[in-house]
Amino acid sequence: MSSSFLILGAVFAFLAVAFGAFGAHALRSRLSDERLAVYQTGVQYQMYHALALLALSVIIPRVADPNLGIFAGRLFVLGIFLFSGSLYVLTLSGKRSFGAITPFGGVAFLLGWVLLVLSALH
Repeated sequence: MSSSFLILGAVFAFLAVAFGAFGAHALRSRLSDERLAVYQTGVQYQMYHALALLALSVIIPRVADPNLGIFAGRLFVLGIFLFSGSLYVLTLSGKRSFGAITPFGGVAFLLGWVLLVLSALH
């Protein structure tokens, strides 16, 4: 599982850089400042959690409960799709209904961080 998180973290980080560049160059003239800020929030949280996945690939073998660390990583992946993904779709489509998905991604991120702490303490 550690190598999977290394691969996923690298892919998500690559995509965050690509999406950030796309937003800065291709979307700047097409979106309002407010919508561009929402898009950039998706990029930032994707990068934060891509880096967390990279860190997990190294620390999972060293924590007290690796299964909780693995579950944390899975929640980070789910959070990227739900949180960042919904912000991208919301921003690009203009359909605010996608914003209803975003909090579920935020909860996945928060639970992932809690499980990461527990994996070290358990």
